[in-house]
Amino acid sequence: MNVSSTGPDLKPILHARGLSKAYGHVVAIDNADFDLYPGEVLAVIGDNGAGKSTMIKALCGAVQIDEGQIWLEGQLVSFRSPLDARRAGIETVYQNLALAPAMSIADNMFLGREERFSGLTGSLFRCLDRRKMTQFARDKLTELGLITVQQMDQAVENLSGGQRQGIAIARATAFGGKVVIMDEPTAALGVKESRRVLNLIQQVKERGLSIVLISHNMPHVFEVADRIHIHRLGRRSAVVDPKKCSMSDAVAIMTGAKSMSND
Repeated sequence: MNVSSTGPDLKPILHARGLSKAYGHVVAIDNADFDLYPGEVLAVIGDNGAGKSTMIKALCGAVQIDEGQIWLEGQLVSFRSPLDARRAGIETVYQNLALAPAMSIADNMFLGREERFSGLTGSLFRCLDRRKMTQFARDKLTELGLITVQQMDQAVENLSGGQRQGIAIARATAFGGKVVIMDEPTAALGVKESRRVLNLIQQVKERGLSIVLISHNMPHVFEVADRIHIHRLGRRSAVVDPKKCSMSDAVAIMTGAKSMSND
């Protein structure tokens, strides 16, 4: 089995050591480690119940760990909420996309961080600068090649699944200055729309952001990932290079049928 190498001089942009989290007698993550390097797509795979979702939630502030430490750009951090992680430059695209279907594209792009007019108009009367938000949303969607989305004032509920995923990704990349975490971005999409999302992931990478991709779709993982973090029984079992490791071997490690020490 070949384990990927990132070079001795390259330091992780986001890494964690000894993460542990238990819910009563159920141990979700057990002394788990994690490393994400600058400008890479790191896929995280694992069987159901392996603890990968809990680990990712800990990294983005949605879960508070019992033990362990997390560093972002070499600085020790402690996220008490997803908002803390967002402020630090970590954005998450959740599987349910966290979009408001009845609201417009522009409003969804700025959900929770709306732009207001300067001066008393914004501070006292709380008036939103909709023209600024609409232009910003259009620019960000255009940057990612989402030219099929033209009207920024149309409701998200009228868009296809792929277009909704594109908006969620565009929002994350627009405000995530360092890391974007994507949770099963192609899970509910057809072949054509999945292809569009995979292309978006590559475009986001080209912009210099580091990406964590959680997915059960092994062909997609092996297509876009630079490294694959294999999670098993609450901790990192291995990190492999998809160019040097077969899909069947990765699945074997994930299920426990094969271990690194066997090779």
